[in-house]
Amino acid sequence: MGSKKNVDMSATTDEVKIVENTQAPAVESDAETAAPKAEKKAARIRSKKYVATRSQVDKTKIYDAFSAIELTKKLSYSKFDGSITVDGVVRETGVQNKLTLPHSTGKSLKVVIVDDAVLAEIEAGNIDFDALITTPQFMPKIAKHARVLGPRGLMPNPKNGTVTANPEQKKADLEKGELIIKTEKKRPVIHVTIGKVSMDTKELVENYNALMTALKGKVLKSTLSATMSPGIKVDFEV
Repeated sequence: MGSKKNVDMSATTDEVKIVENTQAPAVESDAETAAPKAEKKAARIRSKKYVATRSQVDKTKIYDAFSAIELTKKLSYSKFDGSITVDGVVRETGVQNKLTLPHSTGKSLKVVIVDDAVLAEIEAGNIDFDALITTPQFMPKIAKHARVLGPRGLMPNPKNGTVTANPEQKKADLEKGELIIKTEKKRPVIHVTIGKVSMDTKELVENYNALMTALKGKVLKSTLSATMSPGIKVDFEV
């Protein structure tokens, strides 16, 4: 009786050892292979030209507006006249401001006033404009297209003046360069073009300062970049 019990216990122990020896390496293998995959997914490959230009930017420094714009223009390596954009972090989502910059940004807007012909074009999926203005009377008709216009930032809104009893005046203001500054839908981040690389630095600085003045007290961080250049931290206190 005693001998039989010892044999059973020995067999059980051996079975446990076999299970442990065969399962443990498999667990380690899964962990080892999972980590490199996660790292590979997170890695972002940059071009040699981008890396070379980025190395000329002091990441620990916050540049004054003039120095930041001069450096942005120097480091821009696009073959076309790139746009200079301000990417700002603000205090809250939904910030909206209207602003006309002192100098043209070099970008012309196509502004359309809603009428039955425009509604027919929207219905057909032909959306060929940068801003849409309507009178209050047309709002019930335009509301049915909110799902199409909303995500594109084209839905008229009384808060930014694109729903107005005087659409012709608003159209003229927008075509002169009036900007409607607003954050991304779910993040307190703004993206505003202040001009072209080819513009005079003094004019770009004045456009930048006008933007920061309009957002005074709302900005937490400001970065400047051209269409193809690294970001440069810039002072937002004016």
